[in-house]
Amino acid sequence: MALPVQDQAKYWGIAAVVFGLMLWFLGDVLLPFVVGGAIAYMMDPVADRLERLKFSRVAATATISLVAIVVIVPLLIFVVREVVDQTAGLLEQAPTYLSSLYTYFSERFPTLLDETSTLRKALSGIGSTLQERGTAFVQTVFSSAVGVINAAVFVVVVPVVAFYLLLDWDNMIARIDALLPRDHAPVIRELATEIDNTLASFVRGQLTVCGILGTFYAVTLMLVGLQFGLVVGVIAGLITFIPYVGALVGGALAIGLALFQFWAEPQWIVAVAVIFAVGQFLEGNILTPKLVGESVGLHPVWLLFALSAFGTLFGFVGMLVAVPIAAIFGVLTRFGIVQYQGSRLYRGLHRDD
Repeated sequence: MALPVQDQAKYWGIAAVVFGLMLWFLGDVLLPFVVGGAIAYMMDPVADRLERLKFSRVAATATISLVAIVVIVPLLIFVVREVVDQTAGLLEQAPTYLSSLYTYFSERFPTLLDETSTLRKALSGIGSTLQERGTAFVQTVFSSAVGVINAAVFVVVVPVVAFYLLLDWDNMIARIDALLPRDHAPVIRELATEIDNTLASFVRGQLTVCGILGTFYAVTLMLVGLQFGLVVGVIAGLITFIPYVGALVGGALAIGLALFQFWAEPQWIVAVAVIFAVGQFLEGNILTPKLVGESVGLHPVWLLFALSAFGTLFGFVGMLVAVPIAAIFGVLTRFGIVQYQGSRLYRGLHRDD
């Protein structure tokens, strides 16, 4: 006999409370393990493909780890350093750009910038704030991130956790499957498969899209000579998961910088605009349909809410688990709606169709 619904709800509620308390009190401790698990999850399809090419699981895991150590890690370190340096430079140059903007408005619209003008006060306040706090802000953010992550432990623990989880991933899934309650195992497997498909489509696919577009924007903007092109490309790539926002924000920032830098050479301003038009075309017509698909099941607004809520409650580790939890809630909500639409409450007492 299956466990009553009230008891099931009680036990699942207790499990949710315990999970929340763990995130609340052990967030910093769990962070390396959450990151390691995310890496293992991302790399499991690659390991499975290598196994189909006659690699053993040990050899596949070792190959992935070696490539990460030799190629990916040094590249990430280089990119992060460049992004931090360029961000600091951009904030240092911001007062100069605002001063040029002030001069432009004062020459063409002098009445907007008189002594009591709100626009004048706003520009002056923004310029002084950025000048005083710009570099300090970048350094604080960077040092805070390092402090939260506890870099020494993070660098050691994450690769070890990722290696062993990737090595034993299929066995772990099999052991978890063996522990499922027999009455509900088929439904749980179906829901877990849908959750995995949602995560695979969104996380793996969307991260690939973000990486490709971020690289495209950064490289092409640097090729046309735009200052801080790497920062703009990274920003545009990171927010590409929100439809159109990545191209709009990145494009506005890049064109704004290009207006100051290439004022006497308008062809380069046009080139910057064309870069983002091409990027938007690639995203909408090639990359997203091929790599993400159309039935992901994670609405951007729901995703932003999950990231904001879990980030506020549980910090950085909360943001990392926000996407999987959003996917789980989305799948369970759709499952609940289907059950409701098949119930007597929805269909009525006298309907058999």
